[in-house]
Amino acid sequence: MHDLRRQALLESRKTVSRKAASREASRSNSRVVSAQTSRQNSRQSSRAASRYPSDEEDEGNLSDETGTWSTSSLDDLAENPESDNADWPEELADCIQDILDRKRSSVQGREEALSSFCRLSKFHYVEEEIRNHIQDLLAAFSRSIKYESSVRESVLALKALEFLAVTAYDDTIYDAVESLLTRTIRDSTSGLIKVAAINCLGTCAYFGGTSEEAKMDQMEMLLDIVASDGQSIDASDDAAVVTVALQQWGFLATDIEDLEGESEEVVEIMIEQLASADSNVQIAAGENIALLYEKSYTPQEEEDESDEDEDNEDEEDEEDIPGSSGPKLIKRYTPYHDTYQLERILASLATVSGKRISKKDKKSLHTNFASILTTVENPRLGPMYSKAINQNTNRQYGSKRQVKVGSEGVMNIDRWWKWLRLASLRRVLQGGFMEHYFQGNRAVLDALPVMLRDARRTNADRGGHKKAARMRNSTKRMILEEDSL
Repeated sequence: MHDLRRQALLESRKTVSRKAASREASRSNSRVVSAQTSRQNSRQSSRAASRYPSDEEDEGNLSDETGTWSTSSLDDLAENPESDNADWPEELADCIQDILDRKRSSVQGREEALSSFCRLSKFHYVEEEIRNHIQDLLAAFSRSIKYESSVRESVLALKALEFLAVTAYDDTIYDAVESLLTRTIRDSTSGLIKVAAINCLGTCAYFGGTSEEAKMDQMEMLLDIVASDGQSIDASDDAAVVTVALQQWGFLATDIEDLEGESEEVVEIMIEQLASADSNVQIAAGENIALLYEKSYTPQEEEDESDEDEDNEDEEDEEDIPGSSGPKLIKRYTPYHDTYQLERILASLATVSGKRISKKDKKSLHTNFASILTTVENPRLGPMYSKAINQNTNRQYGSKRQVKVGSEGVMNIDRWWKWLRLASLRRVLQGGFMEHYFQGNRAVLDALPVMLRDARRTNADRGGHKKAARMRNSTKRMILEEDSL
């Protein structure tokens, strides 16, 4: 990817920091040695450069749309082809038995069992059914990941482990698998496995019982992967690896309260990735920049004195921001020393043109970077904020990023932390996201306590009478938490 940057539009006169120069010197020493391995990994994972492993297509086929997706694609979150499968608990019990009975299994048999577990865990909230098998499943998944009998088995085991972390609400998972996942990321010869392992590590670090310090340690490793263009884990110039490292860094960063000390260096590294020739890398880096600027503003507290000399970027009265609620947001620090130059780079990506860029990538870059630029200019404004004036209200339209919840509800995704968490949850759960949301998956609701505008749809309406009470309690909880967002 470093080589590809030479073709990028933003490469011309970028200043190289001493840290960046040092990283480049260390990379050049090992680039020749790892070039052949990198090419082999690249051929194996070339189709994955903009696609993630999934079992969506044939209960285990390793493909899915990239994690950078548009508002219009969110409608598929409500799709659940398993909604009429009344026998799924029995099927899941048989599946778990097959997974645990490794002595009498074959590679193909384990692949099919893992595929079935992923499908059932995706489209059903299986917390009750797996509660007594968590440690045994952890051990079984770990064996499939460790031995790498086949790429498909290992990737499916990593996906299954993600479902376990999101579903089980167990704070022992991260400690049980952290060393294995880190070793897999560094040592696996498969690009697909590396990508799946990075995603799995981020999911387990977030949902599997991790301290903020441990999250920061993993974020540092992910940042090394990004800064070295994958070289630090022998995946040189692998766009898929760098993209997922960026996305998992941003996902974990949403759960860190204060990133002031890290912000300057991280933004610098993200700016380097804006020069990538891969649009997914560029967008993921841009979203992290927007998150860092958003985090530089926090709610006003009683002891805060009003500052009449705020920067020009803060002159807009927050009361005029549609959808703004709660205390006023106050600037706490400057995320990056040269915001003006950063804005110029973002503006060029928001209007990028050229024959080398496909129409699809060009449209995606324009839409995403216009949104990212708006937040960098004014961190009070969230993703997809429209400054156009609504003639009916004579006010700006405000945040346009919303998600339909069934036929009645709407999620307003008006902050970057919400967007990045939703993106990560959607990557794991895909078409089963709404099932987990309505069934009261505690991990999902804790990660994304978004107000449902009208949550009248109940589990009883959908045949889920066993957990209708949990649904009502979860909806009540989301409504009560609206004021805290």
